[in-house]
Amino acid sequence: MRVSVIGCGHLGAPHAAAMAELGHEVIGVELNPETCEILQSGRGAFYEKGLDDLLAKHVPTGRLRFTTDLAEAADFADLHFIAVGTPIRSDGHGYDTGQIIGAVRDLAPLLKRPATVVGKSTVTVGTVAHLQTILAEHAQGGVDLVWNPEFLREGHAIEDSLRPDRIVAGLTTSAAEKAVREVYAPILERGDAELIVTDPATAEVLKSAANAYLATKISYINAMAEICEITGADVATVAHGIGIDHRIGHAGMRPGIGYGGGCLPKDVAAFTHRVGELGATGASALLTAVEEINHSRLDAARALVEHAHGGPLGTATIAVLGASFKAGTSDVRSSPALRLAGLLQDAAARTVIHDPEAVPAARRLHPEYTYADTLGEALAGSDLVVLATEWPQYTKDPSLPVASAGLVRRPVLVDIRTAVDPAGWARAGWTVHQLGRSAHRPTTV
Repeated sequence: MRVSVIGCGHLGAPHAAAMAELGHEVIGVELNPETCEILQSGRGAFYEKGLDDLLAKHVPTGRLRFTTDLAEAADFADLHFIAVGTPIRSDGHGYDTGQIIGAVRDLAPLLKRPATVVGKSTVTVGTVAHLQTILAEHAQGGVDLVWNPEFLREGHAIEDSLRPDRIVAGLTTSAAEKAVREVYAPILERGDAELIVTDPATAEVLKSAANAYLATKISYINAMAEICEITGADVATVAHGIGIDHRIGHAGMRPGIGYGGGCLPKDVAAFTHRVGELGATGASALLTAVEEINHSRLDAARALVEHAHGGPLGTATIAVLGASFKAGTSDVRSSPALRLAGLLQDAAARTVIHDPEAVPAARRLHPEYTYADTLGEALAGSDLVVLATEWPQYTKDPSLPVASAGLVRRPVLVDIRTAVDPAGWARAGWTVHQLGRSAHRPTTV
């Protein structure tokens, strides 16, 4: 099938690469010439696990190519995925849908034959109806609109694109359903992903509701961590015990400094605002509480760092490990790790940030912060180490606490992701502080 992907950022580039891997002929449209040139060279403009491998595999063969010319894509493809950004509005209420409306408005008059337009961006209820009107007025030859929201985890976007647990298609015609089944046929034939065919409004709400639930789960366990800090209970055991219930599960039940990235913060904010507009006061109150708990964990994390240091941070040298909002991606949008680093830098004499993939992006966003290109450079001479993003380079290497102990002034780790085995670090001579747990102090085997 000939497919276009319009918008090749964190959503579109992995999706384009995955479509090529599934056997389709794919053209990606990226209006930023620099980004387009990087993609056409066979590599990603940002780090996403597995993306460079697929680009290097399919761009040289011509199965996947990139252009800045929307007309070229309109002429080439029979199905057009819209994957442009829908950032939160400047007032913090609802989505800025300018990019997606603009993409459809620009594409519509270029469609001269029957085609299917498939939206993947996250939007507020009612957006699809507006886009259908644009297509009806300006496209020729019969064009169907499908809403097919993404459920990708950054850092796992390629895997989730190739092996999704569900495919949601909000549509109104049998022709549109046929097109969806054709483009996703290699996935559907495996039988391990459910295709949910529904109307566009349901697809819109389903995506927002799913992200709001994920955010609620993260905020809930962070609220339990706050209780554990007051009572002396161990939040890791609480989370484990809760997660045994198959109705709840362990996924997402790890306390930390809250959710971030390009999806959950804006999606929850927009959904909260919209349900308030609709008069759903109970749902609005619940989601408002989720946001408030999420924001409060940064203050809790800073307080934990001060406690671990033994007082004000004004004379401390702090190594912050992690800048991306989660491991597996270089995305620093709404990164709680970077926000915490900023709070610490405001209070500390010296804060040095290291991340295995996100330092270039972080430098562009916050050039005023201090960064280290190597882990050793970040650790050298530090009084305190803050684990802010759960990269496996920091959490899974059993030799890291031993090797790092020789670089720091005081072997004190503040793990605000609850990501390391504190007993293992304690055996290596570290004092380990985690949210919602008692400190683990150095032990001997």
